Amino acid sequence: SRDEFLSTLESAAMSAAEEAGVKLTSQDAQNDSAKQIQYIETAVNGGDEAVVVNPVDSDAAQALVDAAGDTPLVFVNRPPSDMEVLAAKNVGFCGSNEDTSGYFQGEYLADYFKKQGKTEIKYILLQGELGQVSQIKRCAGVLKALKDNGIKATSVVDLAGKYDRAEAMNKISPVLTSGQEFDCIISNNDAMALGAIEAIEASGKDIKIVGFDATDDGVAAVKDGKMAATVAQQPDKMGSTAVETAIKLMNGETVEKSIPVEVTLVTE
Repeated sequence: SRDEFLSTLESAAMSAAEEAGVKLTSQDAQNDSAKQIQYIETAVNGGDEAVVVNPVDSDAAQALVDAAGDTPLVFVNRPPSDMEVLAAKNVGFCGSNEDTSGYFQGEYLADYFKKQGKTEIKYILLQGELGQVSQIKRCAGVLKALKDNGIKATSVVDLAGKYDRAEAMNKISPVLTSGQEFDCIISNNDAMALGAIEAIEASGKDIKIVGFDATDDGVAAVKDGKMAATVAQQPDKMGSTAVETAIKLMNGETVEKSIPVEVTLVTE
């Protein structure tokens, strides 16, 4: 899906390719794994020398590698579920470490609630596309950080917001009027957090919300005091590094199998 995060990643990739004198064409698979495989096959058959892919389905990474054949393939942003697919000499991954990314949210919340003298909290979790590596690991990371920092966190409800602002707003609105008590909302991305903010503003409540991605809208919400914090994943650096990695592979160079792009936390 063409969200702000992926648009930033794409334009950075385009700029990096232009600077390197390489022609880069971009295709949107519209969340369709079969279409993505088809695009890769078409690119390879058309003589493209490398492919950079943000996988629709991390579980189907092997099918993407198979479609690329001997053509260099760089996964960007979403890692393959099975990192073994990176064993092929012409395959690499460039992105944030999802194991540690969610941890930043949990550390922030733990610190905040401890200062309030609280060691037990209730939360609402806004989840991205269920089953995706990023959704699974972001959720696990934030909960692990809370636990590691001595906070007993209980879920009031886990909602599938599909990384979508309107979907999250619709899902969270009934919970706000249900009379259930909770301390914070943890979101797998900024778009859903912004949907939650809209719902909360309509309800008149004051609730800590942490987002993920540090999109322009997300960072603006943090600066305005509407969102407590967001995790910054540097999509621009991901896009440029992925293209640089693809060019190295095209030139027959050996690259690191997994190239990490560091993560930071943006707070009020």
